[in-house]
Order: sequence, then structure tokens, then C-alpha cells
Amino acid sequence: MAAYTTIDNPELYFQVKLYTGDGSTPSITLDGDEDMQPDLVWIKNRDATDAHCLFDAVRGATEVLHADAITAEATDADTLTSFDSDGFALGADVKVNTNTEKYVAWCWKESATAGIDIASYTGNDTADTTITTGFQPEYTVIKCRDQGRHWRNYHHKNSPPTSVNFDTYHNQTVADTLTSFTATGFVLGADDIAAWGVNESPDTYVAYSFKSIQGFSKFGSFESNGNADNVFCYLGFRPALVMTKSIDSTSSWQMFDNKREGYNVDNDALVAEATTAEVTTDYIDLLSNGFKVRTTSDPGVAETYIFAAWAEAPFCNSSGVPCNAR
Repeated sequence: MAAYTTIDNPELYFQVKLYTGDGSTPSITLDGDEDMQPDLVWIKNRDATDAHCLFDAVRGATEVLHADAITAEATDADTLTSFDSDGFALGADVKVNTNTEKYVAWCWKESATAGIDIASYTGNDTADTTITTGFQPEYTVIKCRDQGRHWRNYHHKNSPPTSVNFDTYHNQTVADTLTSFTATGFVLGADDIAAWGVNESPDTYVAYSFKSIQGFSKFGSFESNGNADNVFCYLGFRPALVMTKSIDSTSSWQMFDNKREGYNVDNDALVAEATTAEVTTDYIDLLSNGFKVRTTSDPGVAETYIFAAWAEAPFCNSSGVPCNAR
């Protein structure tokens, strides 16, 4: 019999943190029972139309990219200033730390065990270029660091690989980009296509790659039925973060997590491709073993959706003990 999960404590590799800005230089401590030093932190102001800010340990603290824009990487010493043993430190930039405003931070720890990899590479304009991740990715996000180019999101359920971008609403097909996932990484074409390129010489890129790990993460798809009593997606864990995107239309990347509001039926939404503030919704329920769509709006329109999800707790731990509902 297969194990219920390979990761009993997802907090070692992924956590959601809510905090209130103070306009100073705070240290933000994660809420988990055990320490986790994050390698990838994605911050969004919940109250205001500020940009999404992504930081990772490969590029280094203060190096910021914005999910809602095609802009190149920028150095901002007043944003995230360090990755700490159980959280991160901030400067006073309004996008991450306006006094009295509320923020969410989604935090990942790079780990082959958890199917999380962060890679930086230099484009070479050469077909069949392989980028190594150490596992076969199911979801890879690529962004050019040097130029104003689109975020490229490649999901294994979009086959052959087709990008569904953060910074634009639509499903964009461009030939000769990421051509396949392999057992140890992904393969690039000789791609130097203006705003869409992922392999143009001598530009540098960052790639965030993920694979499904039983009891911790899952990258799949579902067919929404367009009804308020909509589909249930089994994950095998109680989700901490769920991201959904229609591959049929110009809809949003919806982002729901276990802290905003933190109870069913209200799970507030943020969208990855826009600076808009948080919206109170009852679009999905987060359950002990997956999520249930409860809307006729996005992500409940009768279309095909891809999703990415990470766990708060496995449905059953490695000893077969089930987790509680919310």
C-alpha cells in the first residue's frame, strides 16, 4: 500500500503569513510550529493596488520581480532585505510595508524532497537546451531578469507545453519556447522571440519549478460545470494555497489561501496578473482533502482550469492518522 504522504509537516516547506505593515524595518516571523527559512517569498498588499513582489534566495534579497508586470528585475534595498531562519526582514517600501495596511506572504523552501526548485540560467539561443531541476517538473514559471518580457507559466496539463502568463490574462501560444519536461528538468527551444523569449542570449532568467508530492502539493486540472454546486477537486491534503486559471478564456489567475479569511465559505481572492486589492469571495471551500468550487463566476465558469496547490496538512499522515477539517 502506498504511503499516505511523504511529508508529514508541510510547514517545513511552505507557509502562508499574514502581517500588518508598520512603515519601519520589521522582522516577520512565520507562524509554523517549526522554523522554516524561505527561499522564495511572494508578497501582496491586501488593502491597496500595489504590485505583487517576488523575491528568491538565488537572485538575492532586495532583487524584486513583479508578477503583474513584464518589467525587468530591479534592486530595491527598501523591500525584502533578508531571508531569515524563520521568516524574513523588510524595509519600509509601501509595496511590502505601508503602516497599518494588511499583507500576505506566500513562502516556499527549496527542496527536492518537496518538489521545489529555483534555477537561474543564461539564454543561449540554442535548441534543446536543458535546464536541470533534479526532478520532472509539472509546473514551471520562467521570467527574464534583464528585459521587459512576459512571465511564462508552463503546466503539464497544458500539453504540448503552452504558456498561461501571470502578467496577461490570455492563453498565449508561442512556438519554440519550453518544449518538454524531462525526468531531471525541462528543455528549451532556440527562443529569442521579443517579449516572449525564454532563451535569448545573453539574457538571464529565473525559473521556479514544482512537481506533485503526495500529501504536500498537486498540479492538475478540472472541468468546471458552470453551476453554483460545482466540482470537487481531490488533492490528498488540506490546502494552504490554491491557484486556478482557465485555459479557455481571458480569465484571472485566482489565488486563495488558508489565512484569508481562514474559514468556509469565505475565502478571499487575489489575482496574480493585476495590482488589485483583495476581494472577499465565497468562490471555493478549502476542505480536509481538497477544494470545492462554489460559484458560476471564475473559477466556476464552464471551462477547463489548471490549478497549483500546496498543503497545510496531509489528509492522512504517514501513520494513517487523518487531519481535521477547518
